[in-house]
Amino acid sequence: MQTQSLFAAIDLGSNSFRLEIGQLEAGQLRRVEYIKETVRQGNGLDAERNLSQEAMQRGWDCLARFRERIADFSAEQVRAVATQTLREARNRDVFLSKAKRILGFPIEVIAGREEARLIYLGVSHLLPQSPERRLVIDIGGRSTELILGQNETPSTMESYRVGSVAWSMKYFADGVWSNANFKAAEIAAKAVLDEAQIPYNRNHWDICYGSSGTVGAVCDVLGQAGWPQGLVTREGLDWLKEKLIKAQRMDNLRLENIKEDRRPVIGGGLSVLRALFDLLQIDEMHAAQGALRHGALYDLIDRDSSQDVRSTMVMWLNRRFGADLAQAQRVSQTAQSLLAPTLTGLPKESAARFLRKLNWASQLHEIGMHISHSDYHKHGAYILDNTDLPGFTLDELHRLSHLVLGHRGKLRKLENELADPMFVQLLMALRLAVILCHARRDPDVQSIRINLDATGHSAQVGMASAWADKWPQSAHLLKEEALAWQKTGWDLQIQTH
Repeated sequence: MQTQSLFAAIDLGSNSFRLEIGQLEAGQLRRVEYIKETVRQGNGLDAERNLSQEAMQRGWDCLARFRERIADFSAEQVRAVATQTLREARNRDVFLSKAKRILGFPIEVIAGREEARLIYLGVSHLLPQSPERRLVIDIGGRSTELILGQNETPSTMESYRVGSVAWSMKYFADGVWSNANFKAAEIAAKAVLDEAQIPYNRNHWDICYGSSGTVGAVCDVLGQAGWPQGLVTREGLDWLKEKLIKAQRMDNLRLENIKEDRRPVIGGGLSVLRALFDLLQIDEMHAAQGALRHGALYDLIDRDSSQDVRSTMVMWLNRRFGADLAQAQRVSQTAQSLLAPTLTGLPKESAARFLRKLNWASQLHEIGMHISHSDYHKHGAYILDNTDLPGFTLDELHRLSHLVLGHRGKLRKLENELADPMFVQLLMALRLAVILCHARRDPDVQSIRINLDATGHSAQVGMASAWADKWPQSAHLLKEEALAWQKTGWDLQIQTH
């Protein structure tokens, strides 16, 4: 099979790593291959929230095996996302730097609400079109996501730090399934999830779906025992809890259809599930076929189309903070016109990706003015570093925040980032565009060209002498910009001809 027609998603979860490979046919993804490995990275976080060497090694070994399967894929065909454990891990950069080298593709640590959005996208794509109001629940290893939506559109999304691995470690650490342990675990889960009662109460949805590990495991056990297939009920949860308490320990449990990797975390997962049934007045939950990895696949495909949710969210954020939309568009067009000629040696897809990132930074460069005109670039960077913007990973938002922070003022604050020539190209184009658009009118850029030598850490801005005479203030600001770059490892020269 030609790999060009395939797409792959990798979900680096707290309990398991999963690889899903699909082929797009008639707007739907057909599964080609699915690999799941129990890695239990969530068990490897210590009290200081550092991943143990053993937990990291298990992850690296798994990704090496995944790498062999997707070795012939291009970057545009693969999306790897990491969730709560790597959101929490203080030493995640240690794991990720090696993990990316092993896998051969970027790994995105996504925010909780972005995880929720992708879960809903995966679940909804594998459900029939329906006007029903849906509540989707995904109990992961260290987080639980709740989403309300209709058809393929989520409306309310949240992620809570409660999950099967974390609750099993905390409330069933002695390996005993007792009534007291279950009671403590359920009370603690309700304390975390209590604030979900209002936005997710029974008046806001018609049917409830459960996605992924815990719900799938409970459904499998109940179905094998004679309960309705693909359905979780209150009575079924009571029955399963009694079975676990009667067994007391994992080794004594005699239940069909419970996989070995689920046995150590079934107590914690069941506690969270029972808490949700009580808090949200759920009578029955349907098992969903879709999950995070499916959502990541569909989102990967949408990113190459006009449906990219990131562009939509950039415009929403722009309007939310009352930025000057005309100026944002003006700066964006100018910056892209300056950058585009410098990208001619790159593949078309890569060039388009860089231009898209520059457009987002340009659109958002003034959002901090809603807070204060003084140091607005710092306020804008803070907003981007502290928002959950659907479609974006934490790293993408951090990269955008650096561009917004650096679009004016001193450059020494970005000393580490200036070691990346591509970042310098984006930042230089943005800073020059802001200068050229300082009068808030369309600038004359026909005679301006940028040449950048990444090896020599130097750049030249060329302009006609007549242009400098016609626009003396812009010419002056460009000379000031050259002085600003002299204080970095880069040399910017303004040349007239």
